[in-house]
Amino acid sequence: MPEDPIAHNELAALTRRFQEVAEKNDREFGIVKSDLTAVRLQVGNLDQKVDRLDARLDALGEQMNRNQAQIIELLSRLVGRDPSAG
Repeated sequence: MPEDPIAHNELAALTRRFQEVAEKNDREFGIVKSDLTAVRLQVGNLDQKVDRLDARLDALGEQMNRNQAQIIELLSRLVGRDPSAG
């Protein structure tokens, strides 16, 4: 039984279209994957920066508490009152 040339041509055309779409999808998937990797790196960098800022804020809060305690002590000496006496 001989092959139908029209059916053969249609099958070849469909195969080419399928391969073109598959290649396009592969390229687009690669681009999305690359973009996702870049976003993950940026999020990781931001996370590290936030952690460093948290540490700095904690240190700043401790310094402010020490400074406030010193100010209260100095003001108390200036007016001659004991701050723990109430």
